[in-house]
Amino acid sequence: MNEITLKIKKKYANQYIQGYPLLTKDVLQSLPELEEGAILRLTDENNRFIAKGYHGNQNKGIGWILTHDESQPLNQAFFTILFKEAFAKRQSFFHDEATTAFRIFNGEGDGLGGLTIDFYDGFLVLQWYSHGIYEWKKTLIAALHDVLEPQGIYEKRRFDDKGQYVESDDFLTGEVAPEPLIVKENGINYAVYLNDGAMTGIFLDQRDVRKTICDTYAVGRTVLNTFSYTGAFSVAAAFGGATHTTNVDVANRSIPKTREQFSVNGMDPAAHTIMAEDVFQYFKYAGRKELSFDLVILDPPSFARTKKTTFSVAKDYGKLLEQSIQITNRNGIIVASTNYAGYGMDKFKKVVQEAFTNQNRRYKIVEEFTLPADFATRKTFKEGNYLKVLFLEVA
Repeated sequence: MNEITLKIKKKYANQYIQGYPLLTKDVLQSLPELEEGAILRLTDENNRFIAKGYHGNQNKGIGWILTHDESQPLNQAFFTILFKEAFAKRQSFFHDEATTAFRIFNGEGDGLGGLTIDFYDGFLVLQWYSHGIYEWKKTLIAALHDVLEPQGIYEKRRFDDKGQYVESDDFLTGEVAPEPLIVKENGINYAVYLNDGAMTGIFLDQRDVRKTICDTYAVGRTVLNTFSYTGAFSVAAAFGGATHTTNVDVANRSIPKTREQFSVNGMDPAAHTIMAEDVFQYFKYAGRKELSFDLVILDPPSFARTKKTTFSVAKDYGKLLEQSIQITNRNGIIVASTNYAGYGMDKFKKVVQEAFTNQNRRYKIVEEFTLPADFATRKTFKEGNYLKVLFLEVA
């Protein structure tokens, strides 16, 4: 494939020399018409080589840097080495019988922005984030087979016109996974579906948070799990000795999905409250009924719309937290979480502080989490470490 040379503006050249991986329009002197997947050769204004990468339009930018070695061809052998290095870093996960689902390749954190690969007990799920990276699919899958022999491979294409998931049959090659596929995480069972839309049933980046809830904060507590999805946090809490969990999510399908997660662990779903309801409407209900909880979990999507309400982390997280404070028992714990890229940890902590100030309540941060070890990040791209989780003890 031919290389297309583009010039980086002088004021941006140094950040790319130092390893910043994301290419954006504003850093280029000019941007010609480019084919998705094209190889880009980047130079400074004096034509000195900086890096090579590929063109792929997505919501973050227009491509990713892959190498600073001018002589390095971007071929199957190059990607084989990337995968081999990434998998080697995760050997402890491959040998952990108590955890059989984890991330084995995390985009730019492992040297290739635009692609992530998750391991589900022998099966792989590839997530493609642009047409550009998808153009490299044949080469990348061949490189993958050079290093690993998965039972089967699935894919999620996340690059429709709005940058969202493309509805399709996601099975790619190999064996078809059972439905559900039962994976383990820290000894707890979770039912996942690899070919059932954009999500599989569990967010792997919250593994350490679930373990902490189970091991340290669940025993003897009542739990409210908002935006509960399939109830993974609640199962971890129940496994850790919570007396009762209440699961609230606006999607009707969350009810059977949550029941299933309890059932695959030999727990009676009927012993827990599972409902399809708008979270803010539930807060009103809880206020009327004078309900309160020892542990409240807040992990909303960055943006969500229902028939009655629109929720955005950027505008509404503070309000969500304030209403949670009102129904949290004294010395209770709020697990405040967001993957919203527009917040750094400092900004998130400021939102938390303002919410407690508005409620005239005091708090203490007792635990703090970002992405777990298998979700590799790089120091030169702080935006890649998107997860922010605070365990807040309410005074």
